[in-house]
Amino acid sequence: MHPKRLIQSSSLLLLGTFLLFLTVAQGTAWAQYHDSLTSGNVLDPDRLSQVDSVLQHYVDEGRVAGVVGLVMQDGEIVYEHAAGWADRESNRRMGTDAIFRIASQTKAITSAAILMLVEEGKINLNDPISRWMPTFENSTVAVQTDTGRAIVPANRPITIEHLLTHTSGISYGGSSLVADLYKEKGLGYGDTYGWYTADDEEPICETMDRLGTLPFVAQPGSDWVYGYNTDILGCVVERVSGLPLDQFFLQRITGPLGMEDTHFFLPPEKEERLATVYTPTEGSNRVLRAPDGPRGQGDYVEGPRRSFAGGAGLLSTARDYARFLEMIRRGGALDGKRYLSPHTIALMTSNQVGDLFSDEGMGFGLGFETSDRLGANGFTSAGTFGWSGAYGTDYEVDPKEDLVTVLMIQVVPYYGSGIREAFESAVYQALVPAE
Repeated sequence: MHPKRLIQSSSLLLLGTFLLFLTVAQGTAWAQYHDSLTSGNVLDPDRLSQVDSVLQHYVDEGRVAGVVGLVMQDGEIVYEHAAGWADRESNRRMGTDAIFRIASQTKAITSAAILMLVEEGKINLNDPISRWMPTFENSTVAVQTDTGRAIVPANRPITIEHLLTHTSGISYGGSSLVADLYKEKGLGYGDTYGWYTADDEEPICETMDRLGTLPFVAQPGSDWVYGYNTDILGCVVERVSGLPLDQFFLQRITGPLGMEDTHFFLPPEKEERLATVYTPTEGSNRVLRAPDGPRGQGDYVEGPRRSFAGGAGLLSTARDYARFLEMIRRGGALDGKRYLSPHTIALMTSNQVGDLFSDEGMGFGLGFETSDRLGANGFTSAGTFGWSGAYGTDYEVDPKEDLVTVLMIQVVPYYGSGIREAFESAVYQALVPAE
């Protein structure tokens, strides 16, 4: 072999060996750090079996038509159960492989996508979003005055980090301060929910470009405001990577993780697995089948398939979403593949907003709600992170107990039936010291 080729081959071998060592070392360091934090508790199978009757109780009372609950501990599925009906009117039973509209649970996956690009040096957390979304160059804020409303300039640029933490001041347009302006631009709450875009003919990034011309409801960095933040991040992913968001997810996250039933729009052959949406009845705990259209079933099968909304667009199963969460719980790696670094995961899952989100022990990281003390969020430990979706779905990751919990229902608007809290308490009462 030519000496130069020999040197190149040796260099590549050394580089490969170093990268392999680094990957193993990162995993070992994360495991050691993780082991120093965990409680050592295990889930008692007999006590955990009580979850069945808890879920069935809510079905029997008509508060939900059907439900899937899943619990993982230390990467193993220790509980998976379906109760009730995927479609009550046609007597189609709920199965553990049912597909659900997960709405805002999409946000965590989009946040992971944007942080992949940060790790690659393609964007920075403090970059102004106007670099990729020019209509946000001269952002404005609506403020209440004695005579009504005034529109003032934003006092600083909106950054990637503002969007990840929901501190940009951007809402879903439901506030009376801006509702009329948003409705004129086809945004906010009118015939649909502000977060719903599945029936849009235009790509989501055209919608977000239009959003940039509207006033927001708080100055960037001054308050925690829930809104279109993660939809904008999805557009940044598209414009930086050159890929549509569905393809970026497929190539970089859902595909490698084996999340085969996670889609923005459902393949027709999977339609029979899609759970039906129900809606609460006024003055009653019982739910009825929601209407077709944007305020009910949505256009996730027959829709235009053009709006890949990073804030609320995905459908998934309990198992699929648990795979994603397990990767996060394990510090950004799963089954030998690394998606994000442990340091990035720590930023995602720890409070980055002080008391802007809550002054009662809850916070918000780069994509997740965080529990900063025991008792701040039900039974969950300090360090737990999670979120939910507008159709009633919910998840929590408790690193101290090695837990991932996923609860899937389809009720919109979600009315606080109590099933989330009951599921959580039934799981946590099963935690006992290892013998």
